[in-house]
Amino acid sequence: MAMFITRRVGQTLVTLLLLTLMIFTLARLTGDPTPLVMPSEATDADRAFFRQEYGLDRPLPEQYFLFLGNVLHGNLGISFRFREPALGLVLQALGPTMQLAGIAMVVAIVIGMPLGILAAVSPVGRLAIFVRGYASLGQAMPSFWVALMLIMLFAITLRLFPSSGYGSVANFVLPSVTLGFYASASIALLTRANMAEALRSDFVQMERVLGIPWRRIVLKHALRNAAVPIVTYLGLQFGLLLSGAIVTERVFAWPGIGQLVVDAILNRDFPVVQASVLVTAVLFMAINLAVDLIYAVLDPRIRT
Repeated sequence: MAMFITRRVGQTLVTLLLLTLMIFTLARLTGDPTPLVMPSEATDADRAFFRQEYGLDRPLPEQYFLFLGNVLHGNLGISFRFREPALGLVLQALGPTMQLAGIAMVVAIVIGMPLGILAAVSPVGRLAIFVRGYASLGQAMPSFWVALMLIMLFAITLRLFPSSGYGSVANFVLPSVTLGFYASASIALLTRANMAEALRSDFVQMERVLGIPWRRIVLKHALRNAAVPIVTYLGLQFGLLLSGAIVTERVFAWPGIGQLVVDAILNRDFPVVQASVLVTAVLFMAINLAVDLIYAVLDPRIRT
């Protein structure tokens, strides 16, 4: 187990190092931020001072190693636009995004897993047809279109929930349903496939012969054997929800990291872009590492 953890942590660190290089390079490809940050009446001397202050006048390799050294010390730079530490701005925006993604994940699990289990238990009939149709629609419809339809129906026509904003419980409903809809469709399909395979296994047939209650077989024994790939997928899906929140936050004017990243890209605010992507990536890799550890606990065969 110790070797397994060491190997996974080492892979995570190597990925993180490559990610810093990718973030740094892609941010610089957008161009010089000076014309966007400095006012139009700024002189050439003012622009030169700005580049010197933020190290933009140095060669790119030197800028990268300076950036890497600052990252190791927890310093992700000062925002060009807000003149505040970029890490502080990102952590402040990360809270609403984590709340939205967490609630959307709960919505996806509450809807997707029961549908998948029921479709596996009853593979033919109206319920199975409904689950297949629901999964197809959930995976086919873009999240921004779902968001606009929900706003039109529940915010404009029925006036049940607000169309934008943050703060109250009602503000979470439409964004979390938008994010959770796609995830629930994927979870339903995966749960259905793995549960169907588990229910066809020899040990389930033996338990039925022994007279064990069907509900206990399904919810305890079959679900436990089908849980390994489902748990892995749930961890990956949470990371996808964090990245998918960018579009949803834009539609619902949600004050999260997605909104912050879009504004930072439009303004070429390199420190905020780098800090946003890096913090999100570290969070995503931490989730993957935790999923790997849970996977190892559920299935000891992968520890070797």
